[in-house]
Amino acid sequence: MKEPLKLGIPKGSLQNATIALFKRSGWEINTHGRSYFPEIDDETIECAICRAQEMSRYVEKGTLDVGLTGKDWIAENNSDVKVVCDLVYSKVSARPARWVLAVPFDSDIKKPEDLQGKKIATELVNFTRNYFDKKNIQVEVEFSWGATEAKVVSKLADAIVEVTETGSTINAHGLKIIHELMKTNTQLIVNHKAWENPEKREKIEQIALLLKGALIGQKLVGIKMNVPENKLEKVVALLPSLNAPTIAHLYQSDWVSVETVVNISVIRTLIPQLLKSGAEGIIEYPLNKVV
Repeated sequence: MKEPLKLGIPKGSLQNATIALFKRSGWEINTHGRSYFPEIDDETIECAICRAQEMSRYVEKGTLDVGLTGKDWIAENNSDVKVVCDLVYSKVSARPARWVLAVPFDSDIKKPEDLQGKKIATELVNFTRNYFDKKNIQVEVEFSWGATEAKVVSKLADAIVEVTETGSTINAHGLKIIHELMKTNTQLIVNHKAWENPEKREKIEQIALLLKGALIGQKLVGIKMNVPENKLEKVVALLPSLNAPTIAHLYQSDWVSVETVVNISVIRTLIPQLLKSGAEGIIEYPLNKVV
């Protein structure tokens, strides 16, 4: 490329997960030393680290060509960027996070309409205001710098809009969720001008392809085993594969080798079942990418 692709890496809770995802995809990002401008083992890419909350603004302006940030912060900033693909990953689970409306357990507030004339604390100010404006519910939305759950406990606000995956932290603070405002996940976003550049677009598509492949691979494992021919049908019936399993006859033997890919969530129950059905020499191995 005539000029390098400027890639934004989200700072904060997503930083380590993003760098790990790029490593699985084939890129090494080194954050030692130049912490805000990490090195990457690809001379066609330059990296910069910035807050996920600001990423879409930098991509929209062209300060960055491409970046990773949440769907929520794109909506909060009302940014005009192209979303190339969804990348659902986190430190905790593969589920999208949720922005929810929460109140104290003993509150009389049961639904959004009950907040008429009341105060809401949140980091997602613009989106929350727009949400309630569209419903013609008059509320005061106040920016929260952190410890948002404590705002209602200390009666500094009547409700909060906060992000959660499981709801456990909200419940632990004595709050209950009464409404879900939006689901959010990480997205790969691109500046429109960069997307129109053929060289940069090809590089962005390469990144998107391999990141998605790494995420799919994270949920799957390969499994290989030896099976006597007379037990083959019984074993194959147990295998929930992406496609038909690969089967090869072993040399001068009435045994076959069976290989396939399965979801990592089923492997702990599948292996004992395979052994009981006659499989032997079972090997499980991780997958970096599935494309």
